[in-house]
Amino acid sequence: MDIHKYELNGMRIVLDVNSGAVHVVDKLAYEALDVFDGSNDAAVTAAFADEYGPDAVAEVLGELHGLIAAGLLFSPPVEVPAVIGDAPLVKSLCLHVAHDCNLRCGYCFAGTGDFGHDRGLMPKAVAEQAVDFIIANSGRRQHCEIDFFGGEPLLNMETVRHAVAYVRRREAETGKVFKLTLTTNAVLLDEATVAFLNAENISLVLSLDGRRAVHDRMRPDALGNGSWEEALAGARLAVDSRGGKNYYLRGTYTAHNLDFAADVLAMADLGFSELSVEPVIGKDADYALREEHLPALFAQYEALAAEYLARRRSGRPFEFFHFNLNLDNGPCVAKRLAGCGAGHEYFAVTPDGDLYPCHQFVGREEYLVGNLTDGIKKPALVQKFRHAHALAKPACRECWARFYCSGGCHANAQLFGGDIATPYELGCELQKKRLECAIMIQASLSINK
Repeated sequence: MDIHKYELNGMRIVLDVNSGAVHVVDKLAYEALDVFDGSNDAAVTAAFADEYGPDAVAEVLGELHGLIAAGLLFSPPVEVPAVIGDAPLVKSLCLHVAHDCNLRCGYCFAGTGDFGHDRGLMPKAVAEQAVDFIIANSGRRQHCEIDFFGGEPLLNMETVRHAVAYVRRREAETGKVFKLTLTTNAVLLDEATVAFLNAENISLVLSLDGRRAVHDRMRPDALGNGSWEEALAGARLAVDSRGGKNYYLRGTYTAHNLDFAADVLAMADLGFSELSVEPVIGKDADYALREEHLPALFAQYEALAAEYLARRRSGRPFEFFHFNLNLDNGPCVAKRLAGCGAGHEYFAVTPDGDLYPCHQFVGREEYLVGNLTDGIKKPALVQKFRHAHALAKPACRECWARFYCSGGCHANAQLFGGDIATPYELGCELQKKRLECAIMIQASLSINK
């Protein structure tokens, strides 16, 4: 009887956890599921016949039994295939082409770009090594991914250009196909750089925190001046040049803007349609999110979901990353449980060629797993990441969201709980609320097709 039910935006929603089936039900069915276990019709009738009438109860029981017979309610536990094998199969690298930045963001997990070490830029030779590493360790996988990251990668466009040329050469030689992404604060974008990024079909993740005052408070430049105007100009230049495609405008919300839905809508009102706003990750700081903030944050996600639907129906749609959910043909169970692949399928590469499980682990020296020259030096740690799927984490095994969140972010788990097997609880609560909103949205869109 593994279900999750909730009410949102005037809808009563029931999720059958193991099958993934979503049902929008009436008040009687919703209440009956507090009693009904598939075999106790008499108890359900006794509980609800006086209020709703025996015929209505009988009708609902018939519908519920029909869903059970179809495997869409109280479905049996999923027999999970082998989530992981023994040998790493690398599919994605995050190249830290610059451990330096032109901004001094107050919440930066990268220590304003240096990740707790000296500032520096990735040499071209290291970028080539990284490309060769992923090719050598991706096995028969054809499709690979590289994200140019920092700090601020536009500070080292010479290496980015060289690495892209090398990728194209190696694609021709090996038959591999690379998806390339560049994550930037957008301040340094100019026409020549944008033309290059467009010509090479490089996806963009552009940083903007929404409203000017919110953005400037947390994202000043090295002199302490706000960067909103410059970031907005750069983002507009890039997005307009590619017809509003192949990008995300990504923000971060903190304790200073608990009304973050206004920032999402502000970016939509500026003409951007591909949006993502993430909760800040921080400890012992005035901007850090705390448990007492959750009710306000839940209300913001619910309000944003309602506005998302309203704008879509009025012909002013925007996409919000966390509301994109496929209820019909999403990833396989193994993929959903394994998540992002940090530490075994995905690694971050520092300017010196060191390998970490992901970009957020860079600088946490106990998680330095190897380097491009010598390869993986801590295979046991890689295997720990490889086996850290949702069903391997005690706190996740019974959670209704386990097939959607993959056990949460390993880096956040380690930061707040001391171990990748201990999920970050506040992050879990936000993830579950986003999922409730996403399921409601997709159910509403399906009903109104």
